[in-house]
Amino acid sequence: MTSLPIPIVDIAPFFGGDDDARKAVAAEIDAACCETGFFAITGHGVDEDLMARTRRMAADFFDLPTEEKLKIERPPQKVSRGYNRFMDRSLSYSLGIEAPPDLQEAFAFGPEEYSTDDWQEGDPRSAMLAPNRWPARPEAFRETMIAYDLAIRALGERMLDIIAVALDVDRAYFDDKFDHQSSVARLVRYPAQKEPPVEGQLRAGAHTDYGTITFLRGDAVPGGTEVQTRSGEWIEVQTPPGGFVCNIGDALARWTNDRWFSTLHRVGNPPPSARNTDRISLVYFHSPNHDALIECLPACADADGPKYPPITFADHYLGKVMKAAHTRLDAKIEDADAGQQSA
Repeated sequence: MTSLPIPIVDIAPFFGGDDDARKAVAAEIDAACCETGFFAITGHGVDEDLMARTRRMAADFFDLPTEEKLKIERPPQKVSRGYNRFMDRSLSYSLGIEAPPDLQEAFAFGPEEYSTDDWQEGDPRSAMLAPNRWPARPEAFRETMIAYDLAIRALGERMLDIIAVALDVDRAYFDDKFDHQSSVARLVRYPAQKEPPVEGQLRAGAHTDYGTITFLRGDAVPGGTEVQTRSGEWIEVQTPPGGFVCNIGDALARWTNDRWFSTLHRVGNPPPSARNTDRISLVYFHSPNHDALIECLPACADADGPKYPPITFADHYLGKVMKAAHTRLDAKIEDADAGQQSA
């Protein structure tokens, strides 16, 4: 698998430099988002000790017995909270593509202070505000994950500063669209593959992300994120040491009238030489409020006008997430046990 040399942007000068430095960083981000929608950032200010603790906590959680993890399994409403058992969904369904279930298990949570304010169990449009489901173990897991959420959310706010300059929009435009945001953090383990996958089965099927921007920190082992180029080729993306791989989500692409790309990507299987290795990824889907209106920014409208009608983020989100959850909703605990044993 060939690696894709995505642009690496040091964003620190945007916050510590003059106007020319700010414009230069914004121009680099704009160019990357117009070309592939994927780039990496350094100089982000997120504490590396916190990232290391978060990764250790994720590994310790996934090492728990299946029965213990299932105590905080994702709720019946299929919201992004709690534990996703091994092979319980296929991301390709979000694009209407039928595929075998993805070879992964995961734990998802959202901003703690927003997780109960507007949650109405009978209203799927507030689903991303459902209460978090925290495990009793590992010790300090909840505190570490809340600290991680706060740190990456703050990074998301800094990226909005850059995005506003890149798109020539008043930064205040985003303020009331992210003041009770529905961002989701997702810890993912892709177990070692003792047996070859079935035909068409991947660690994560081809999909686009639904939010504004995704921040990824994955283990430096084979079998990671792959991006589809405009020629249709799949290219593996590497995370630079101490950096984050970032990609544009559907909501931001829609805001820009597709000036910026929400690119199709997947998580491929490792080569035979690396199938005995787990991979853990820390993924953060930075997203607006559930009731934020996604409509074409004035600076992004062309002569033909907006490509898409306005839509709330909740309606957009539900259309994709519920499709992704279509497969394996009735997965049995034996499947999860099998996944643990294969790891």
